Amino acid sequence: MRFEEMTIAELKAYLDGKEELSPEEEETLKADHRRGAAALLRNFNREKEIYRQEEVRLKKMLSEEDHLRNKGYEAIAGVDEAGRGPLAGPVIAAAVILDPAILIRNLNDSKQLSSAAREKIFDQIVFNALSYGIGSASREEIDQINIHAASMIAMRRALEKLAIKPDYVLVDGFFIRDCPYQQKAIKGGDTLSMSIAAASVLAKVSRDKIMLNLHREYPQYGFDRNMGYGTAEHRQAISSYGPCPLHRRSFRLNYS
Repeated sequence: MRFEEMTIAELKAYLDGKEELSPEEEETLKADHRRGAAALLRNFNREKEIYRQEEVRLKKMLSEEDHLRNKGYEAIAGVDEAGRGPLAGPVIAAAVILDPAILIRNLNDSKQLSSAAREKIFDQIVFNALSYGIGSASREEIDQINIHAASMIAMRRALEKLAIKPDYVLVDGFFIRDCPYQQKAIKGGDTLSMSIAAASVLAKVSRDKIMLNLHREYPQYGFDRNMGYGTAEHRQAISSYGPCPLHRRSFRLNYS
């Protein structure tokens, strides 16, 4: 490869399409005395190191799944919920069975990701997962049976929607009550298990979309900004307008 005959723009396009450089290519680039070529090589190696570190992080997040697969389990579902704490709206849960051969770059606990990153990773999970399901429990159910029990219902509903029956379930935080599958509850599991992290992203993005739609019906509460959580703005709106049908009557809504 005669890099010295390429323009810097052509060299950049070439490197953008490469995951690795051969030792010969790297030595040839190092010998290129153009400042732009040196900068491109530095950037390429920096991105390669970032990708390597990300691969290490993701593989570490598969340790629970790998341990179970070594025991003979194959369809391992991660489960998580979004919406336990808000003053309004449903609680949403997701169950995901990931393809162990595919690493989804930047996948992490949904709380560690920006809204834009969650949306992008949501699409990658949906496209690459072996199976996924979304379940919910309504505001009425939350008020009737309490938020913890409603979260259990949402998670069981998410599992029921999986097209592949799991033979083991990893869940964030608490065991799923009346779950028909073997399970393990992992405290902080959305940062420790890739399957649970994927479920946290699906649940969070799905719930945010619901709250954005509900904002159109009740714009005075700022659901497009607070997603139903008890921000100062939201609490002031409840004091000014009173609760709407989405507000959880079993939660403390009177802040005056």
